[in-house]
Amino acid sequence: MSAASVFMIDDHPLFRKGVHQLIEMEDDLVSIGEASSGEDAIHQLKNIPEEPDLIILDLNMQGMDGLETLRSLRAMGISSKIIMLTVSDNDADVIDCIRAGADGYLLKDMDPEDIIEKIKAATIGKLAISERLTEVLATALRKPDKDNGNLLSSLTSRELEILNRISRGLSNKLIARELDISDGTVKVHVKHLLKKLNMKSRVEAAVWMVSQKRK
Repeated sequence: MSAASVFMIDDHPLFRKGVHQLIEMEDDLVSIGEASSGEDAIHQLKNIPEEPDLIILDLNMQGMDGLETLRSLRAMGISSKIIMLTVSDNDADVIDCIRAGADGYLLKDMDPEDIIEKIKAATIGKLAISERLTEVLATALRKPDKDNGNLLSSLTSRELEILNRISRGLSNKLIARELDISDGTVKVHVKHLLKKLNMKSRVEAAVWMVSQKRK
């Protein structure tokens, strides 16, 4: 298995260097570039030969902030997994980023080993959310009770099977293997179920589904 490629966007050179060093110590991760601003990142990613597997993005940056950068990257059609790595544990920031298409949200005050483990988990499609933010996100994404049945009943049996596996943190590849279908078929089902649930990312769908199971 080839190493997952990582691109980092953060306006603090010292922090970028620290994360870069952590990544370079891992055999299954490789750093392929970095940017000190959202504008620089967009310019670089427009001209990069191949999208990185993962983009690590700071939220609070000078000029174009992380949320604006995230929205711009998704509007460009960037399909890389994007993980926010920031000091902000503000509920609204977490929710805004996930709804804008972030695949995870990590805090800079986490242990370096935990940050790397979450990054590695994200590269294989698992949830990358700081533990103390999971409940905040689940509560915020919980739909009114009267809508739950309608939302779930709008899914086909196959879409529901896939949603349940997404909520367990399985990647598309693992879901395909469990259901004996192709990765491409899983991607199509994920796209359709997100549209039906009116959600922008599999993380949003996964956290919401977990919150339904807890009721």
